Order: sequence, then C-alpha cells, then structure tokens
Amino acid sequence: MATPTEKNHNKHLDLLHNYKIHLIKYVEVLERMDKQSEFAKEWNKNTIEERKQEIQIIDKILKNLIRF
Repeated sequence: MATPTEKNHNKHLDLLHNYKIHLIKYVEVLERMDKQSEFAKEWNKNTIEERKQEIQIIDKILKNLIRF
C-alpha cells in the first residue's frame, strides 16, 4: 500500500509528465504553423526553442525522480 507521501510524489510526477506532453503538442502546432507562413516562422522561432529546452529539462527531472 502506498503512503500519502508516495501518492503525492506520484501525483506530481504525473502532473509534470502531463505538462511535458502538453508542451510537445504545443511545439508541434507551432511547427505546423511555421510550415504555412514565413511570418509565423520568425514569430515562433524563439518560443519553439524555449519550449524544446523546457521539455529537455522536464525530461531530465522526470528521469532523476523516477530513480527514487
């Protein structure tokens, strides 16, 4: 049986994983927009780079937390 601390830990891992999935879908939408418009490509360039970095950081956090 899981303790309350373990349940909280798992809940927060799930939330972080869901946020990662949300970011991945958001980046995909922005990249699709880039293909349709040169203006959108310039507009979204920094946002896409920042979100990809955020995804990498979240992925590292998740991998490190799962070890415990």
